[in-house]
Amino acid sequence: MTSLDGKRIWLTGGSLGIGRSLAHELGARGAIVVLTARNEEALETVRREVESRGGKALVKSGDVTDLSRMQAIVAEIESELAGIDVLIANAGTHLPTHPEKFDTSEYLELMDINYGGTLRCIEAVLPGMLARKKGRIVGIASLAGLRGLPSAAAYSASKGAIINFLQSSRFHLQEHNIDITIVNPGFVRTPLTDKNDFHMPFLIEPEKAARIICNAIARDRKEVSFPIPFSWTIRLLRLLPHPIYN
Repeated sequence: MTSLDGKRIWLTGGSLGIGRSLAHELGARGAIVVLTARNEEALETVRREVESRGGKALVKSGDVTDLSRMQAIVAEIESELAGIDVLIANAGTHLPTHPEKFDTSEYLELMDINYGGTLRCIEAVLPGMLARKKGRIVGIASLAGLRGLPSAAAYSASKGAIINFLQSSRFHLQEHNIDITIVNPGFVRTPLTDKNDFHMPFLIEPEKAARIICNAIARDRKEVSFPIPFSWTIRLLRLLPHPIYN
C-alpha cells in the first residue's frame, strides 16, 4: 500500500455523508484535505472535526456547476500547497424519476451536477497534474451506473456517464502518469439515502465506505465496487436477459 500521509487531496462534496467520512478518514491517515461544497458553514464544521482528531484540513467552498470557481479553487490550492496529488470528485445528488412526472429540465440539472460537476473539477485540476506528470483522479460513481435501476433513470444515467468517461480517459491519462480510480458504492447511509422509502439491501455506514475508498486509493486500485455481495448481484444482473432482469 502507498501511504496517504502528506498527500494533498482535493475532496468535493465534503460537507455530508460519504464526503464527511472521507475527510475524517483521510485526515486520520495524514493527508492534507481541501474540502469543497456549497455550504461553507458545514465545511467549517467538518474542518474542525478533522483537526480535532489531529488531521489537517482547509476549506474552499464552491459549487461544482461553476467552472470558474473550481478553477479559482485549484489556483488557490496550487499556490498554498504547491500542487494537488489526488482529486476525489465526490459531489453529487439523487433525484427519483417517474414517467408520470417527467421533467427533462430536472434530469438535465442532475446530470449537470453529478456528471458535469465531475468534468469541471477534472478540467480545473488536470493542467497541474499534466505539468507535474503525476496525479490521481478518483470518481465517485455508483453501482447504479452499471445497469438502470427502478426510479433511478436520471441518477443511473449520470453515474454511468462518469464510469464510461473515466474508463475512456484512463487510456490517455496513463501516458502522463495520471491514474484513475472509479468508485462504485452501493447503498450507503447518508442524508440522501435516509429519504428513501424502500428497502436498501446491504446498506453500509459511511465510515466503512470511506475506509474502502481510502484503501483503494492507497492500493492503486483502478476500480472498486462495494459492498461485495451487492456488487456481485448487480454484475450478475447485467448478464441476464431483459425478461429475467425485470
